[in-house]
Order: sequence, then C-alpha cells, then structure tokens
Amino acid sequence: MMTKNKKECMQAALECRQPESFVPIWELHFHCWNQASGEHLIIGREFEGLSPREREQALAVDAEIMITVAEQLHFAAVTIPDSFWETAPGMPSYYWLPEEARYLLARRLNRISSSNFMIIAAAGGVMGMPGPENYVEFSYKLFDAPEEIDEMARNKLAKGVERVRKMRDAGVEAVYAAADLADNHGPYYSPKQMDRYVNPYLHQWAACVKEMGLYAILHTDGNINLILNSLVDSGIQALQAIDPVAGMDIRKVKSLVGQKVCLCGNVDCGLLFNGSEEAIFAETRDLLLDCKPGGCFVLGASNAVHRETPIEHYLTLTRSWEMFGSYEK
Repeated sequence: MMTKNKKECMQAALECRQPESFVPIWELHFHCWNQASGEHLIIGREFEGLSPREREQALAVDAEIMITVAEQLHFAAVTIPDSFWETAPGMPSYYWLPEEARYLLARRLNRISSSNFMIIAAAGGVMGMPGPENYVEFSYKLFDAPEEIDEMARNKLAKGVERVRKMRDAGVEAVYAAADLADNHGPYYSPKQMDRYVNPYLHQWAACVKEMGLYAILHTDGNINLILNSLVDSGIQALQAIDPVAGMDIRKVKSLVGQKVCLCGNVDCGLLFNGSEEAIFAETRDLLLDCKPGGCFVLGASNAVHRETPIEHYLTLTRSWEMFGSYEK
C-alpha cells in the first residue's frame, strides 16, 4: 500500500474527516524500536549517563531509528518518548527521556522526516486520578483539603500549557495529556469533582493547544462511559485508548460521538503481547472494517506496545492494515 500521504491522513482523521487513502496508524507508546530495526535506541538510564556530546550523538541515532521504523510500520505519526517514566515510583525505567532531550529529539525528527509524519508528544496539563504511591492521601484530600486539589489542578494546567508552547517551538504538531480518569469499574472522580477539578482545566488546555495551532489529544484508560460526553464536549480533537480491558466498546463509542472526536485505538495490547497471530489479524481486520467508515479513526494499540511484545505480532497488525485499512478499495 502506498503511504506517501501518511501525515495528511492523520490530519484528516484528527479533524474528523475521512482520509483520502487509508486509516492512519499511530502509537501513543511504542517500545519496540530495537526489535523492528535491529538497532539500539538510546533512552532512559542509558541516555542519562551520557556526556552532552554523547547525548547529541545518541539523539541523532534515535531519530534515524524512529524514522526508519515508522516507514517500515506505516506510522502516520511518531511520538516522542515521555519524561514521566523517570520519577514515577514503580514505573519502568526504560522508556523515557529527560525534558530537554525531548525537545531536541523533536527538532531533529522535524528536520529529517521530510513532512512524512506528524510529530506528537506528551504535554500534560490535566489532572487524572492518583497513582498507587499517593492514592489514599490524594483521595482523602478531595474531601479534607479541596483547596489543595484546586491548586494542584491549576499548577498542572500552567505547567502543561508551558510545555505545549515549548513542544510547538520544537516542531511538534499534536500533543496529548495522559490523564487516567477512570479504572475498570468507572470514573474515579464524582460528577461534582469532575466539574471542579477536571472539566474546566481540560477545556482550557484544549483551547490553548488549538490556539497554538496544534491538535489536542486526551489519553485515559478505564471505563469512561459515564463521562464520555463531557470529555468530547471539552474541545479535544481525539480520544486515545478506548480501553477494551475496562469494557469499553469502540464501536459503540464511535456510534455515539464518532463525528465529534477522533477515536484512537484500540487493538488490545495484551492480545498483541501474548495472542496468536491469527487472533491479532482478525481483531485488527474487524476493527478496521467496523470503524474506518466516515473517518475520525486512527488505528493503534489500546495502550503501550511494550518492548516484550513480539515484533512479529505487530507486523501481523500492519499486515491486516495493508489488506483492510484502505479507503480506496
């Protein structure tokens, strides 16, 4: 399948238009660069231990690897590795880059990508549910110290908007806020808490992103059925994950909001990790056939494609896309 207009297809999907040629592919987190390229991406603790000159050389290598693999796997967008993996307790220490290195990598990708890919990066800006390290403390504060939560939400937005500005200046064209708002059972916040701590800031964040000329994407795991409409009405242009593990049905979501917001996902990342190639091919095929009509859809995993995922499994996804992802057939 010809993929010379990948970026245009991504833009069309994010603008809730049907691309002219094919469904774009994009991964929020793709950790399999080494397996796909046979090369070595230098990130995380390894990158941190380098001298300034070595870091510059490493970013040049990283950019070349990412461009090569993006071509191979038909990606319409390339995501800059995040920075939050660095300090989050219990999180993997592999897939992250320091903040300044992320901007430098974005600039380098922008220079050498020949406009074939959209460059996407995390920017933050919206407060999601707490992690396990402070879950109890944060939950108590919602009731005992709500003003502290207000301050946290304001600071989160301010820092996120500043990061969006820096990403834009580095050549990034779309940003996402990774803010898990639900678990498998439903939203973490009550409706009143959503209206106080989340919705106003999500509206402001999306507006700021679009004012800067970028696309605004929200990532959230969990079962978001009860808050779906408020998220869509916030002004975001895309919603990523549509978590199948939490019982989210992307087909139903598309029937409800598919002309208001682009949906990104949602091949089960667990299936990609340990499913059969036959099952991966079939799930990708069915997802494409059901969700590609009318556009407003980007194919990808439901969450991160971890480095333990067999690259042959991901190639099965792309093989299914080659057969069923075209709008021209």
